Amino acid sequence: MNSEPPLEAGQTSIRQKHSASERRHRHLQARRKRRLWWVLLFALSSFSTYAAYWYLSVSHLVMTNDAYVVGNIAPLKAQTNGTVAEVTVENTQYVQQGDVLVRLDDLQTQVALEQSKAKLAETVRQVETLFSQVERLRQMLAAQRAVQERVARDLKRYRGAAGEGAVSHQQIEDTEFQLREMEAGTLKLTAELNGAIALVQGTRVQDHPAVLQAAGRLKQAYLDQVRQTIKAPISGFVARRTLQPGDQVHPDVPLMAIIPLDYLWVEANFLENELPRVRPGQPVNIRVDLYGNEVTYHGRVEGLTAGTGSVFGLLPPNNATGNYIHIRERVPVRIALPAEELKAHPLRPGLSVVARIDTRHAEAPVLQTLAKVPINGYVTEIYRRQLDGADAMIEQIIRQNRWSRS
Repeated sequence: MNSEPPLEAGQTSIRQKHSASERRHRHLQARRKRRLWWVLLFALSSFSTYAAYWYLSVSHLVMTNDAYVVGNIAPLKAQTNGTVAEVTVENTQYVQQGDVLVRLDDLQTQVALEQSKAKLAETVRQVETLFSQVERLRQMLAAQRAVQERVARDLKRYRGAAGEGAVSHQQIEDTEFQLREMEAGTLKLTAELNGAIALVQGTRVQDHPAVLQAAGRLKQAYLDQVRQTIKAPISGFVARRTLQPGDQVHPDVPLMAIIPLDYLWVEANFLENELPRVRPGQPVNIRVDLYGNEVTYHGRVEGLTAGTGSVFGLLPPNNATGNYIHIRERVPVRIALPAEELKAHPLRPGLSVVARIDTRHAEAPVLQTLAKVPINGYVTEIYRRQLDGADAMIEQIIRQNRWSRS
């Protein structure tokens, strides 16, 4: 049997090196496969973890960064024409309801008020004269009737004595003429009395139409005088004040704005395909760019606006022309902010926010709204009290210009 020739030492070394190289290559391939399996396993695990996280924590969230803080902004306007004499506040200053903000020059209104007071006093005296005229005409009519009755008795007596020749025919004619004169005078006085009564019937001096008209003019003059002092209708912070002494103001010109920061909310604009699961009452996590990730507000959906943003625009869309491009619209959603969180971390209207609605809780029907007027309401008392002193002034003028005190 033939045997292989013995290998030389160099060939043996080469084979050993080749065998070692193959082992290293197989080892590297095995490591690569194991590494690939580990990568695939890690990727699958990460995907599963993310899918579970998304399903459990994210899938029920509806998010938008097209959201802003909204609040009430009360524009302050003058109620009458005038010239600014004094401005008592500055931007960012906090004012209470009823604080004086602006004073207008009141010389003209003061003159008009004095003229109205004089006119009311004159009218009261004229009406008082009307009442006294009625009484005077009644007394004159009573005296006229008394004389008429006396003349009628004399005429009757004269006619009875005429047959005896005691009274002349001329005297009877004179008495008859005198009686006719008295009757005409009585009719005239009666007409004058009825006319005078018609001017005052069913009234007193204080509620006579002429007095009421003069009192109304006085109230208007008093109101114009009071409105030369412009007060804060609500409590809040002053903003957009550009008013300066000497400026001419008119009722349609804004003077400044007052913004209460204790009642704010968020208006978040969601795409229409994001709204099917949104309901009033659902919790909302809100982050404001002002505070970053340091502060999270816990709001609540109060309601969905009854229309998209475009329909309330200056030029609402008209798709009946045929030039139609389908665009997903956004619907504003009102989100309430807790008062205690607002107090701890104040906000201002216009700030950008990110809102995330948790849609797992369908608290209320979609058409129901949870929005309510704030506790103090949208009300101011300063305008109701502007005529408080006018009635007392009118009563005093009437009392001082009456002849009788009845």
